[in-house]
Amino acid sequence: MDSLLAGLWAAIELVVTLDPDLVEITLRSLQVTVTAVVIAAFIGLPLGAWLTLTRFRLRRVTVAVLNALMGLPPVVVGLVLYVLLSRAGPFGVLDLLFTPTAMVIAQIVIVTPIVASLCHQATRELWFLYHDLLISMNTTKWQRIRTLLWDGRRALLTAVLTGFGRAIGEVGAIMIVGGNIDHVTRVLTTAIALEVGKGDFALALGLGLVLIALAVLINLAIHSLSRTEKEGTW
Repeated sequence: MDSLLAGLWAAIELVVTLDPDLVEITLRSLQVTVTAVVIAAFIGLPLGAWLTLTRFRLRRVTVAVLNALMGLPPVVVGLVLYVLLSRAGPFGVLDLLFTPTAMVIAQIVIVTPIVASLCHQATRELWFLYHDLLISMNTTKWQRIRTLLWDGRRALLTAVLTGFGRAIGEVGAIMIVGGNIDHVTRVLTTAIALEVGKGDFALALGLGLVLIALAVLINLAIHSLSRTEKEGTW
């Protein structure tokens, strides 16, 4: 018990004094995750709205597959990307393996289905409301997509924050494609795993406190947005 309290106190001291290693790892983690989530949002939001507006033969199957991909195992994503980006793989010439770029790609693959699926669910309800109006105005499909995305922006921001929460705590895929290289690809989750293995519980707990703080902030933001949206519907 005493060792745990000592480790927790040392972790708090590292956070308060802004330990250089902790700050570097935190900033790199945020850089990778924010980049991945922004790109995933640019892909997933229009895709989700497009699925709402477009009718084609395999649409239901496509939506079902997209929903299933929300639970895509990160380790499998990392394994597939490792094979594709390795020297013997088709994209090995790009030399992306064990770089932050590879980690961003892995998180994009994980987050995009989440954002797209949640966007589809949100815009589907709006389309029921605006269907007749938008058709009577003779709008183009792109104009309809923009209208749905704008009017559903609170729900869609919640979807993006949900994707961010999934990405910031991800460890399997980025460990495989990033390699957890010090000062290069080490982020919060992989650093925690490493420091626990080394027995440096102070730094591990410090990184854990930062990760928990980020998770709490994300959930508070989602709760606040959801509450605002519900109040706006009355």
